[in-house]
Amino acid sequence: MTKSSRAVAASVLACAANLACAADFDGSKALICANVQAVECGPGSTACTRGTPAELGAPMFLRIDFAGKRIVGPKQITPIRTMEKSAGQLLLQGSELGFGWTLALDTANGQITSTLVDRDGVIAMFGACTLP
Repeated sequence: MTKSSRAVAASVLACAANLACAADFDGSKALICANVQAVECGPGSTACTRGTPAELGAPMFLRIDFAGKRIVGPKQITPIRTMEKSAGQLLLQGSELGFGWTLALDTANGQITSTLVDRDGVIAMFGACTLP
């Protein structure tokens, strides 16, 4: 077996063992996501507050329902207004409760970066997604 065929076989086995594969993050399957780290900043702030999403009033867990075009959180369900695929990421956007939000999903590894923004400031969050 050549080196390249071993690499292909290893990646196929990893997918078969239910490990996340790049195709799992292409928008074709629902995902469960966890926001792990958050930062909150306001206009003119010289120092931002760091903490968990829950400490800053943002959801720690959410489900992305691509088929239903919605984000399902612990307290709210919000429609995905725009979804844009580009090289290496899916960019989702919407609004809820006076906030605009954006979520960028890395299609190679499932990592997410998201923001909640209003006129008073922004909460930026970092986490990852997996299959339910």
